[in-house]
Formats: sequence, C-alpha cells, structure tokens
Amino acid sequence: MRAASCVLDPAAVVAPVRRRTFGSFVEHLGRCVYTGLYEPGHPLADEDGFRTDVLALTRELGVTLVRYPGGNFVSGYRWEDGVGPRERRPRRRDLAWHSIETNEVGIDEFVRWAGKAEVEIMYAVNLGTRGVQEALDVHEYVNHPEGTALSELRRANGAAKPYGITMWCLGNELDGPWQTGHKTAHEYGLLAAATARALRSAEPGLELVACGSSSSSMPTFGSWETTVLEHAYDVVDYVSCHAYYEEVDGDLGSFLASAVDMDHFVDSIVATADSVGARLRSKKKINISFDEWNVWYLSRFQGQEGDDGWPVAPRIIEDEYNVADAVVVGNLLISLLRHSDRVTAACQAQLVNVIAPIRTEPGGPAWRQTIFHPFAKTAALARGSVLHTRLDAPTYATAKHGEVSLVDAVATYDAESGDVVVFAVNRDQSDPVELTVDLHLFDGERRLAEAWTLADDDIRATNTVDEPDRVTLRAAEAVSVDGAALRVVLPPVSWSAVRLEVSR
Repeated sequence: MRAASCVLDPAAVVAPVRRRTFGSFVEHLGRCVYTGLYEPGHPLADEDGFRTDVLALTRELGVTLVRYPGGNFVSGYRWEDGVGPRERRPRRRDLAWHSIETNEVGIDEFVRWAGKAEVEIMYAVNLGTRGVQEALDVHEYVNHPEGTALSELRRANGAAKPYGITMWCLGNELDGPWQTGHKTAHEYGLLAAATARALRSAEPGLELVACGSSSSSMPTFGSWETTVLEHAYDVVDYVSCHAYYEEVDGDLGSFLASAVDMDHFVDSIVATADSVGARLRSKKKINISFDEWNVWYLSRFQGQEGDDGWPVAPRIIEDEYNVADAVVVGNLLISLLRHSDRVTAACQAQLVNVIAPIRTEPGGPAWRQTIFHPFAKTAALARGSVLHTRLDAPTYATAKHGEVSLVDAVATYDAESGDVVVFAVNRDQSDPVELTVDLHLFDGERRLAEAWTLADDDIRATNTVDEPDRVTLRAAEAVSVDGAALRVVLPPVSWSAVRLEVSR
C-alpha cells in the first residue's frame, strides 16, 4: 500500500474558516425554483407554497449563503415583475434559458424562503439590459427603511422592515458572448464602478462583487479582471470566479484532479488583483467570491437540441451525480478551504434540481444526490481556522494537469473546542493509500471522535428517486490514533473526513 503524510501545526494558520464558503445558488432556471423550492400544490408545501422537505434538506446541507436570482437569468430580469399581487405579475420570456418566467416567486417570496432556510442572501442586479438606476431601485425596495416610494411599496406588499441584504453582485458573466447585454471589460468596468459608487451613496457598508471571468478558459481571462479592477478597484470588495468541471472522454484521472485547476484559477486571480492594487498604490485587498462552482456535464447540455417552444420550468441541466463526481466536489471544497485567506465567499451552483445536491419530483419526494454528502459534512465539521497542510504523497500523470498528487487534503482546528478535522481525497483509481497525519505539535490527549468516507466499489453509482440512499457516507474503516499520529486508509476514489478531539 502506498503512503502519504503531513505534519499539522496549530500555529500555521491560513485564515479563519469562512462560513460563507458554504454558499449555494438559486437561479430562475429549469426546476430550481418552480417544483424545486416552490410547489404550492405539494403535500409538504407550507403556507407560502415552499416545500418543507427541500427546506429541511437545505438546512441539513449546511448552506449559509444563497446567490439569487441569477446567473444568466438576471441579465434580462426586471425585478419589479416579481412584487405585488401574483395575479397581476406579468409572464416574461427568459432569453437565457429559453423559457417562460411566471414571476410567481420574486424577491419578497425569496426573502421569506431564506428566513425559513436560515440563509443569507447575496443579491445579483441586472447590469446586462439595465444599469445604475435599476440597481438603486431594487436596493431602495429591499433595504431602505421607509418613507420613499419603493420602500413604501415593499411595506404595502407586507414587509414592514427592510431586508438588510448586504452582499450584492454587480451583474453576471458579462464577459461571455452568451450573456444578454454582453460587454467588453472596459464597458463593464465603467458600469460596475458607476453602479458601485451609486449603491455606496445609498448604503456605504454594502459588500460589492464585480464580475470576474466566466471561466479560466475564456480568451480574456486575466486581462478582463485587470481592466475591470482598474476601473472599480476602490469601490468593490470582491471579484467573482466561476468554474465547472466534468469528466471528458473517459479521462477520469484528469477529472479527479479538477481541484488543481481551481487552485491555479484562484492563485491567478489573486495575483492579478494584487498587481492592479500595487499599480494603484492601494493598501486594500480584493477578495474572491467563487460564486459559481460545481461538477456540470456542460458538454452534454450543449449537445442537446433546443426546445421549439417556451416552456415553464422545463427539465434542463438535471445532472445525475455519481461517486466520482462526489469525490471531486469534496476535493473542490478542500481547495476553497485552502484559499480561505482570499476566497471568503463561495456558492455551489445550484441548490435544487439544476446541477444540484438536492433533487425533487413534482408532487413526489426530495432526495440527496451523491454530491450532497461531502458538502454537508464539510459544512458541519469545518470550524475555527484552516491550517497549512503540506502533503508528502505519491503522484500520477494526467493529460490536463500534468503530474499531480494522488492525495489531497486540508485540515481545520478549532482552538475553543479542541477539534482537529482532516478532509482528504484519494485520487487513485485502483488502490488505497494510507495517510499519516503527525499531530505532535498539538498539546493534550488525542481521541478519535468520528470518521466518514464516501466511496463505492462502483464509482458510477448514483442516487435516484427509486434508490435515494444508494450512495451515502459510511463510517470509515482502518482509522486509528496512535500517540501523536493519525492513520487513515483512504479507499480508491474516495473522500474522507476525520475529526479528532484534543483535550488539554
């Protein structure tokens, strides 16, 4: 059996664990909202039409933040269509996903859902077909206390108190030619800066996110961020990153190492942002909002024939995830934690049905996809601080990423509780790897508290409506604590989480 090792030091802190790392994304796309979050006729619907089974799974998933209402959808969205009496709300074409938006759910309803789900909202404004005035209008509606036309409209619609949304996205993926209202970096940078200044005039303490590249494969990657930040550096707090990964042409080895690309993406954007800051002689640091990430079989979606009609809540992008996908998702979370010094918010896309950890059937059950489990367990266990985790591990060759480590891992330490948690993946497709973690720098008795593994003899196994728990976490085997050493055998193609209690 091959071996990997690392030494953990409680003083070697990267950054605090950011609770916003465990964000999600709700877009008016496919069945994410309608028959996902919201289905008034469902047996488990509450008084507002929200599915209580989905609410329960959202809380179990550990979601802290939800980006809303898009996504590509937001670049053609008129927020005012979704307020007031439902019977008066207009039906609109959504050009992004070629469907009809009924506007049954708008900002007021979503705020009510978010309160029930116990999540913070990251709100995205339309800078595709709209601009500064519309951003100010929606801000006035949701955040101004009272006494103005739009704050009084909100109050008339049943919300006496402002919603207090503090995190705002300045548009979505406007570097992409597919985006309604696509712009050059110069055009977008000017608009983002103007919108940011206006919003700060209305409420100085807002946290504002400028659009970064839609992916690291975009031809304008790097230069887009440079130009946008040259315009907006002093008035925004974040630049966004978006990345999706899939297994292509049976290249499982490269797919399992997708986190290598995420690491490079983050490091590149940090370097770019810091370079702009240095040229501007600014002491401010721009952080990263990695507000779209997941496994998405995008090539399959792009290969589908389009619908000739304009359906309502069509079944699109409902990827069914297997064990390998879940291992990659767990590894992407390791990458996000590893970069907690600069990635201070992140949103897995999306929450329900559309490339999602939660699936539903209209009038039927809701269930957990395989990718649900590493997310939920990481959100539950990661507390305190992220530690520098330097691995000594064997490597293997990949077509996309070159030579990469067979094992990837990150650790967190909560000094208050004494919990040390190690999250690890084994990318080896055939053999287990023994990981030894040296804990001699932690004072006190070390006791194994819990250990979990997601693995299966069939790495293509999935969870379905008929077998909703075919793939789930199981208690890890071959885990031991011997003095100052934690030893865990990582099965092939697996994700694991081990929590130790260190008592003083």
